[in-house]
Amino acid sequence: MDARTILQELRRQARDPAMLDQARGYAREYAAGLPAMRAVPDATALRDLASLPRVLPADPTDPARVLELLHRAGSPATAATTGGRYFGFVNGGCLPAGMAARWLADTWDQNAAMQVMSPAAAALEDACERWIVELLCLPAGTAAGFVGGTSVATLCGLAAGRDELLRRAGWDAGARGLFGAPEIRVVLGEQAHASVSKALGLLGLGRDRVERVPVDAQGRLDARRLPRLDERTLLVLQAGNVNTGAFDPFEQVIPAARAAGAWTHVDGAFGLWAAASPKYRSLTTGAELADSWSADAHKTLNAPYDNGIVFVKSREALTAAMRSSGAYFVFGKERDPMLYTPDMSRRARGVDLWAVLLSLGKNGAAALVEGLCEMAALFGRRLAAEGFAVLTDVVFNQVLLSCGSPQLTKATLANVQDSGECWCGGTSWNNAPAIRISVCSFVTEESDVERSVRAFVTARAAAKAGGVA
Repeated sequence: MDARTILQELRRQARDPAMLDQARGYAREYAAGLPAMRAVPDATALRDLASLPRVLPADPTDPARVLELLHRAGSPATAATTGGRYFGFVNGGCLPAGMAARWLADTWDQNAAMQVMSPAAAALEDACERWIVELLCLPAGTAAGFVGGTSVATLCGLAAGRDELLRRAGWDAGARGLFGAPEIRVVLGEQAHASVSKALGLLGLGRDRVERVPVDAQGRLDARRLPRLDERTLLVLQAGNVNTGAFDPFEQVIPAARAAGAWTHVDGAFGLWAAASPKYRSLTTGAELADSWSADAHKTLNAPYDNGIVFVKSREALTAAMRSSGAYFVFGKERDPMLYTPDMSRRARGVDLWAVLLSLGKNGAAALVEGLCEMAALFGRRLAAEGFAVLTDVVFNQVLLSCGSPQLTKATLANVQDSGECWCGGTSWNNAPAIRISVCSFVTEESDVERSVRAFVTARAAAKAGGVA
């Protein structure tokens, strides 16, 4: 097929809505099948992935055929994260308004780097910033950058903190780099999330030179063991331990950090959203005193992937750390999104986030948070009633449990995962295997919890019948 013919056909396809209609049909079929779908694909679905083309053809493939291949081989091989029985990795569900807005935004295909590229994308991000800062009870005027996830958001918050601490010491890290710069200390809890270590490595602050503070039995940083802080210290706290859901003691720690001139960052990937609920807001009391925060809207808020957010109280500190320039840049009078994030060209993720926020309102966001916590608490009660050991308090949306012995815990988890009834992951707690349940989808209801508890009971019985004690 010659180039002119190919281009003519591609242009014809762009004017034909048939592909969107076909995609809508497949999406409806997928959504309708979710209640009966396995939480994770079975062996047959995984083998069928091999039917997808392995060699890139020379000529174009009919788009209808492309979509058909994706749906027939791809859909059955997905994890049912938008269903009610997937409890792994704090993967959130997807609210209808966000899903539909994402489709529309993908049709727009906007580059959200600068206002001139997409006034709509810039305006919607500006609204999201104001709405979420208010929703999470952060200081008025706090700046927000919209990134792929908390890993990047944490990187941005710590970059802003590093550069600001060095600026106060008379050192411009952006211009001069870190060679010869005053030393920056990093203090964090010994159970800080892996994304924090990743960010520290990327920022040149080092993963192994941090000062780790012991935690208590729930996984909270022990305020009594906090070292003396100073004006060269980055302090990292967390709103939601990834295993237990526990929150660090912000009220006890952050005032001391402020008095010492340290910079405090709160990793709140899923837990910072507790502030949106009057019932759970007390978990975050004192977090508003920090200097920066990171969160994922695609977790607790159930926005589509990828929706991470960095918040920095000082707008100047964030934009200075993310600064870039070019003779061809055309900055607008309003928000230019690239000034708040590491990337320039990117999708307009603020569109679906804006739709989620507007569709929920303040009361809807509170109800969403409270619903997840209610189902997690039910999970904990029902599993405890069946003889499982719930290892820590269920304070938010995480449940940590064991079956007694390490062998029985691992075998039970493997049986649960193989069953497809529900899916959750394993972890280590106090140097022993544990099972980690993350309730993070608005779709999860009591019947899903009960069905999943039965799967746990059956899985444990099967393990014991197989000789595991």
